Amino acid sequence: MTVVLLGAAALIPEGPRAQNTKPVSTSWRTPWSYEGAKGPEHWGDLDPEYARCKAGTEQSPIDIRSAEKSDLPAIRFEYKNGPLNIINNGYTAVRVDYVHSGDFLIVGDKRYELTQFHFHRPSEEYIHGKPYDMVLHLMHVAGDGKVAGVAVLLKAGSANATIEQLWEHMPKTAGKSEEIGGVEVNPANLLPHKTGYYTYMGSQTAPPCTEGVTWFVLKTPVDISAEEITAFAKLYPHDVRPVQPLNGRVVKESE
Repeated sequence: MTVVLLGAAALIPEGPRAQNTKPVSTSWRTPWSYEGAKGPEHWGDLDPEYARCKAGTEQSPIDIRSAEKSDLPAIRFEYKNGPLNIINNGYTAVRVDYVHSGDFLIVGDKRYELTQFHFHRPSEEYIHGKPYDMVLHLMHVAGDGKVAGVAVLLKAGSANATIEQLWEHMPKTAGKSEEIGGVEVNPANLLPHKTGYYTYMGSQTAPPCTEGVTWFVLKTPVDISAEEITAFAKLYPHDVRPVQPLNGRVVKESE
């Protein structure tokens, strides 16, 4: 995920719904990787802009081993069908970008607009020391620039029609973006029916690892077929950042 996209989305005025016709998913100034000399343990040394990856104290993802039961506001999603603009950004194989989605995450009286969503395999988040088969990250930004990420844990089970639709259209070449005419996707179809969640303050999970991201990790996983997991793995067998230290942060859990 890139801070450029999130920042740009925050500055876009209200107007007609549109796709991002010029995705910036490949606009990192300095290349990085999930393995080797440019892997996660080296991100903070690759570029001064990535310093937070090494020096940050509220980094993501994390292993959620304990959480405080809290009286938290309900989380709601106002998602609907929208045009499909999909990119293989060379890092997370499938990413859907928006300029002005008109889709919103609502937590209490705070509204965040959906800017993009993408996938990791296995999940970056751990629950009680274990990852899930995959995870979906839906990234949002509020009018004041605050960023919120929603993590939907994915487990092997029955097929997901929306995942199948995304996989069918995903570009096989890194850096390629495709605007799929006549195809619409509703991200609501990727959500569980129950919206209990864990929440904590964290960061983006890729360079520049910007902090100040409010994460909502949904407790109920969503099914994805073994075949769909395998199809993703053929392009990206491992696209995850290791879990980061809590550094005293408190994870809260909705009742």
